Amino acid sequence: MSNRLYYGDNLPVLRGEIADASVDLVYLDPPFNSNATYNLLFRAPTGQKSEAQIEAFEDSWHWAEPAARAYDEVLHSPYTDAATMLHALRRFLGENDMMAYLAMMAVRLLELHRVLKPTGSLYLHCDPTASHYIKLLLDAVFGKFRFRNDIVWKRTATHSDSRTWSRVSDNIFFYTKGETFTWNTPREAHSEAYKAAKYVFDDGDGRKYALDNMTSPNPRPNMMYEWFGFPHPVKGWRYSRETMQKLHEQGRVWYPARQDGTPDTGRRPQLKRYLDEMEGGVIGNVWTDIPPINSQAKERLGYPTQKPLALLERILSASSNEGDLVLDPFCGCGTAVHAAQKLGRRWIGIDITHLAVSLIERRLKDAFPGIGFEVLGTPTDIGGARDLAARDKYQFQWWAVSLVDAVPQGGRKKGADRGIDGIRWVRTGPKEGAVERVIVSVKGGEHVTSSMIRDLKGTLEREGAAAGLFLTLAEPTREMRREAAATGFFETAFGSHPKLQILTIAELLAGMRPDLPAHGSGEGFRQAPRERSETQSKLDF
Repeated sequence: MSNRLYYGDNLPVLRGEIADASVDLVYLDPPFNSNATYNLLFRAPTGQKSEAQIEAFEDSWHWAEPAARAYDEVLHSPYTDAATMLHALRRFLGENDMMAYLAMMAVRLLELHRVLKPTGSLYLHCDPTASHYIKLLLDAVFGKFRFRNDIVWKRTATHSDSRTWSRVSDNIFFYTKGETFTWNTPREAHSEAYKAAKYVFDDGDGRKYALDNMTSPNPRPNMMYEWFGFPHPVKGWRYSRETMQKLHEQGRVWYPARQDGTPDTGRRPQLKRYLDEMEGGVIGNVWTDIPPINSQAKERLGYPTQKPLALLERILSASSNEGDLVLDPFCGCGTAVHAAQKLGRRWIGIDITHLAVSLIERRLKDAFPGIGFEVLGTPTDIGGARDLAARDKYQFQWWAVSLVDAVPQGGRKKGADRGIDGIRWVRTGPKEGAVERVIVSVKGGEHVTSSMIRDLKGTLEREGAAAGLFLTLAEPTREMRREAAATGFFETAFGSHPKLQILTIAELLAGMRPDLPAHGSGEGFRQAPRERSETQSKLDF
């Protein structure tokens, strides 16, 4: 099975596309009222704040028909514990934003439980806003005995202007579907201070070691024997005679001695643990060693809720193996699927905005040149394009803009785009900084007219742009094409190009592209760093 990226609501995708007991690991970071505008995805040639500040969606939830329907579905599902818990929460909270969030999450958690393998794990990432309610739901869906841990990740430093205890951490709830589950103990290297304090012994061969207790923690009658004149501890030795003999022959037993060199049988032998054989300390559930993504981080893409790659690599390394299937149903900017690809896991990502899907596509192709994966749910024919335009004109605009390698401009607010749906920067000369804007206008209606071409001409003049692209779902008239042709050409060091070009969605789906110079070095999705080439051989399944 190839890796898959879905555009769409994750609930129907889970129900229609993901088989029962097929997923090894689920990671999800569902947004809740963080007031993020999701509008910092792009950069401009000058390095300043981009013009393409687009509000992709609000991560808030409201009690309305979809939430009420989700609530009803859970109540009539066979998951009686989840139904009982959700009903109790509604009686306590009432019908508000929090209850809408919990209802929408509950019906999705039931599906995520279904698609997990019996040995699978789920990690749910959230902040303190709703974490206490979410844990109750998780207990109801997975069972309270399947709760494994609450990981606390310190994601930021304290804020000096905070009027209460500064919020610096997120919670990551860890659940498993069954009693037996995939687990690779995560370890961290010992600090220099720890090694200097603990590994202080040396037999002259340069190998440092620490001494460890050889006493059994529980009474073991069969381990109560004398060893080279040393009496057994009260509860017995930790090891059998056979094992003790092997350790002795390997020189791994330290025997206490008096100053004259004779055995000090008033003390006990200890085990030598060599530093060069130690795997490192076991990582606990409080993570302070993974910093958040700051403004200077190479992996920063501008997505407000972007999580560090190291965070997801730790989770995936602990709870999955190479070749396992990882699912992120709220994949945002794609950190989980990036980590899965890097670590040799198969993956499925789902997001409800085409903007996020387009960003993930670029991120993966930048990081893993030559990568192959499927993108599902986005239009592949004219019928699909018409359906998307009818359902959500903004998603249609963002999708259409991506077909000409431009980035979206404006947002959902009326008049915010000033007649501009996308921006593409092109190189006009060999010198650094020789770039110009190309404005993109998208029309998803059933009819287009010459007045729209004249409007785009006016926008080009007002904005001082080099050229304009008119993308239309409907077939343009001959008069429109004559109007565009009469606009003339713009000159670059690389040749002449039509100043106003009309392209239909059908033509773009068939592979046609605008007549433009190469991309400029500026505005576009931020480029993800390329991963090391030696990992690539593991990544094609």
